[in-house]
Amino acid sequence: MPAPSGFELPDSHPSLVVVHDDGESGVGRAGMRYRDLLPGRWGGRFISSHITIPDGGPVPDYVHYHRIRFQMIFVKSGWVRLVYEDQGLPFVLHAGAGVLQPPEIRHRVLESSPGLEVIEIGCPAEHETIADWSLTLPTPSVDEDRDFGGQRFVRHVAADAPVMPWRLAGWLCRDTGIGAATDGLAGARVARPADASTGRSPAVSHDTEYCQLIVLAGTVTLEAAGADPATLHESDSAAIPGGTEYRLVAPTDDCEVLDVTLPAEFAVVTD
Repeated sequence: MPAPSGFELPDSHPSLVVVHDDGESGVGRAGMRYRDLLPGRWGGRFISSHITIPDGGPVPDYVHYHRIRFQMIFVKSGWVRLVYEDQGLPFVLHAGAGVLQPPEIRHRVLESSPGLEVIEIGCPAEHETIADWSLTLPTPSVDEDRDFGGQRFVRHVAADAPVMPWRLAGWLCRDTGIGAATDGLAGARVARPADASTGRSPAVSHDTEYCQLIVLAGTVTLEAAGADPATLHESDSAAIPGGTEYRLVAPTDDCEVLDVTLPAEFAVVTD
């Protein structure tokens, strides 16, 4: 599908990027703390952040929107209360839930639990964030199917999501609905081992524009072609270029991985 206008989409320069959580973060908008999960940002094509709000309570945010191709947030820990244009009253996202934020949808972060942790992924990395002082949220109208730049808002709640086989044998996943809401531009799933005792998945590769795995819980080892094995613990991540052969090894019983790709659907080649 064509990209929404209003931003520059840089050429992508993908490379295998493994990031371990060292506890370091910087201060960003509205007092939130940001940890970069994609240093170098693949040439500015993508941005991936682990965002925390240590103290909780009201968030000094304002109604704003982003000129962007793709953006999603996923709650790793805690809860956050938000409100979105034409999507009704404010609501709370708990751990395991997430939203697709379509291009230019007005929204505001209202309140969070202490220690809130959120994963936010966007394309491109550099994009405008614009305040809208003229709009009050919630809006009086509700239009859950409203089109925003070829996408629609979607709210993922873990308990309501279907569970299905993931692309790695021996793993299951729940789909967030982002693939359908973006007309296939991007997809996001939460994967877990169906049986951790299987230990070692077959190697796969796929011709994706973007693929990132972020460990939400537990531990797993990534074996990727051309790199040493990397053991990924909670809050660690790996961005995997298209065409790279990789497998996941020795997941713990409690392992959960957030899997975000562009596009949503693609052919998988299994070794």
